Amino acid sequence: MDIFTALSDPVRRQLIEALWQRGPLSIKQLGEGLQISRQAVTKHLDMLIKAKLVSARYAGKERIHELNPRPLEKVALWLQPFAKQWDDRLSRLNVYLGEQHEQD
Repeated sequence: MDIFTALSDPVRRQLIEALWQRGPLSIKQLGEGLQISRQAVTKHLDMLIKAKLVSARYAGKERIHELNPRPLEKVALWLQPFAKQWDDRLSRLNVYLGEQHEQD
């Protein structure tokens, strides 16, 4: 699965965020607060595993999921030129608005 497809769903982004903030979690823990079934959580996690954003291991009968940040680092690197371009544009706008404010 393509990483952008995996990240396109808000539920999957919530799961990634939970793993980022709280560390390794079970399906039950990841499903807390979500308005979807346990089976739906499992399907979303399976998609994240296929995209290599999440890994899973068994601890007894529970499947524990853990975030793999490497693919996200690649996305961040890919986005850097776009972010720099927007930063440059916003800086120029800030300068322009500052000049306009000084003229008033």
